[in-house]
Amino acid sequence: MSVYLERPEFEGNLLFRAFINDGMTIVYPHWHKEIELIYSIRGTVNIGVGDEIVHVADGEIYFFASGEPHYFLASPNSERIVYQFDLSLFEEINLKSTNDCSLIELFETGEKHSSKWSKSLAMDMKKLLQQLFEEYGKQDLGKNYALFSLLFQLVTTFYRRLPQTHTEVKKGAKASTIKYKENLKQLDRIFTYVENHYEESITLEEIAKYSGFSSYYFTRFFKANTGTTFMSFLTEYRINQAKFILANEKVPMIEVAEKAGFASVKTFHHVFKEQVGISPLKYQKMIIK
Repeated sequence: MSVYLERPEFEGNLLFRAFINDGMTIVYPHWHKEIELIYSIRGTVNIGVGDEIVHVADGEIYFFASGEPHYFLASPNSERIVYQFDLSLFEEINLKSTNDCSLIELFETGEKHSSKWSKSLAMDMKKLLQQLFEEYGKQDLGKNYALFSLLFQLVTTFYRRLPQTHTEVKKGAKASTIKYKENLKQLDRIFTYVENHYEESITLEEIAKYSGFSSYYFTRFFKANTGTTFMSFLTEYRINQAKFILANEKVPMIEVAEKAGFASVKTFHHVFKEQVGISPLKYQKMIIK
């Protein structure tokens, strides 16, 4: 089965999200650059990591390092809270001291299953994750500051108390992880280009040339690693930009279309309705009412 890249949708500039999945929510093999923590709040969650199945019991925690492929199997009568965050929010270049390992290394080499932690660490981490989830669901003043504070506390706790794994990494698994990291680096360049140029016309030939690939190879590379075509991804990205503008700005539709990177209002209206199911104007009225 193919392993696809997942791109979590965060709220604005806050590179963190938390949500609940029940045990019947099956998630196919995927990977992403963000760190992901799983907190089982009911029953046992069955997770696939590489070629192994991990059982995360009620009250236990498990996390995935950046770029680590994983999937979720059916886990009847269970419920889990999923936490995802981008390591870039910690501004490591300014905060990392000489004796600190990198954040990437911290999550790669630490014991990922709380069943192998000390009881005190597991208890403190459960309290912290519960606070994170509760704060994320609030709309109180200073919400983002509170979330950042808790995330920094999480990282600090792991730096000081997370045991290191003693499991020898299999050669195949290591090679696979290296491959995903290389692909992730290449995809990051592509995504950054789109983020900086989506308002302009971007052709398949242009993005392929920027990536150092032929159009044919680029098409295959992008589809194999994301599960979608580049042009479909670009359209979805522009639609999401349009949604943000419609929800936060009172500007004419022609300006929304231009800001989101569409060639004309007619094209924007057609594509938006096709993707979202309603017209841009109806979407705006529904959001701001």
